[in-house]
Amino acid sequence: MKRLSFLTAACVLLFSALPVVQAAPEDPAHNELRALRTQVIEAITKGDIDAVVAHVHPNVVVTWQNAEVCRGAAGLREFFERMGKKTFKGYKVPPTPDDLTQLYGGDTGVSFGSVVGQYTLLGKELEFKSRWTATLVKENGKWLLASYHVSFNALDNPLLNAAEKSLIWVAAGTGVLGLLIGLFFGRRKQAA
Repeated sequence: MKRLSFLTAACVLLFSALPVVQAAPEDPAHNELRALRTQVIEAITKGDIDAVVAHVHPNVVVTWQNAEVCRGAAGLREFFERMGKKTFKGYKVPPTPDDLTQLYGGDTGVSFGSVVGQYTLLGKELEFKSRWTATLVKENGKWLLASYHVSFNALDNPLLNAAEKSLIWVAAGTGVLGLLIGLFFGRRKQAA
């Protein structure tokens, strides 16, 4: 019993002597970056390209899922007018970061995460699960999107799945047609 009391007292003394670890306060930049993310997502959801452009750096570089690259506000506007209005239908899951933005020097950050976008392509409604990376810069006290890269799995995606299904139907149709042609010519040969 004395031994148990001694061990208990020793543990209490040991743990009370350890310094209390406090989490470092979060950098205020993260709240500014959350606000930027919210504003950009709202603008994209509304289809308001002017509001999107207000939050991007003049030299922004964006690489899309189709490997097309847009440079600058003019390139972003042109892409949106040509592709965005027709194909992008909204977010099932908006761009969601995996973690806090990695900050470098107080005026640059890198964020990354996932998104599920809804699209109309080839007359079909499709959802793409994608990964994204964004570079953010702070100029004149304002955070701006400097680059954005979004990509989907090239080996497992709705377009590839649709192509596989089409290929199966074409192969099955070709097989049936070949069988019918073989039967037709086989019967003709027997009749002759």
